Amino acid sequence: MILSVLSSPALVSGLMVARAKYPVHSVSFPIIVFRDTSGLLLLLGLDFSAMIFPVVHIGVIAVSFLFVVIMFYIQIVEIHEEGLRYLPVSGIIGLILWWEMFFILDNETIPLLPTQTTSLRYTVHAGKVQSWTNLETLGNLLYTYYSVWFLVPRLILLVAMIGAIVLKMHRTTKVKRHDVFRRNAIDSRRIIMRRTTDPLKV
Repeated sequence: MILSVLSSPALVSGLMVARAKYPVHSVSFPIIVFRDTSGLLLLLGLDFSAMIFPVVHIGVIAVSFLFVVIMFYIQIVEIHEEGLRYLPVSGIIGLILWWEMFFILDNETIPLLPTQTTSLRYTVHAGKVQSWTNLETLGNLLYTYYSVWFLVPRLILLVAMIGAIVLKMHRTTKVKRHDVFRRNAIDSRRIIMRRTTDPLKV
């Protein structure tokens, strides 16, 4: 019951991310997805991953929303296109994912099916040899075998943040700007002309 309550909003929000027209909506739906995903990870016993998901991913989404939507003036153009145009591509991708889930994976990985009741009697001997926590296992895998893939997304995020700052600092000739130091350096006695006659008198 809890699994259905958490997974159903995540699937619906994942579909609504691609269909959202406004930036605020496209930011809100991924937050719901990561919130429900962290709940699913917590049910599986992955407490560290459940804590990292909302902190890291929602933080990245918030930073991207801050730089892209708020700091930049983006003119939202509504593109009126038919949704049926993307239906064949999305259907093919959905069939491929469905085929991977139920045909490529071994049936032994789904022990709760009625045809695989013998899998419930298996004993996991690896847990009796050496017991590691979730944090120790995750750290061992990330920093030993997947260290490159762990660092590459951080570099991409750093480049994206620096690029947003550089684009914000880019000066254009169309916008009128005031140079404060240049204005303060001007001698007012050379610029302002003193009138000796009364302007009201003709």
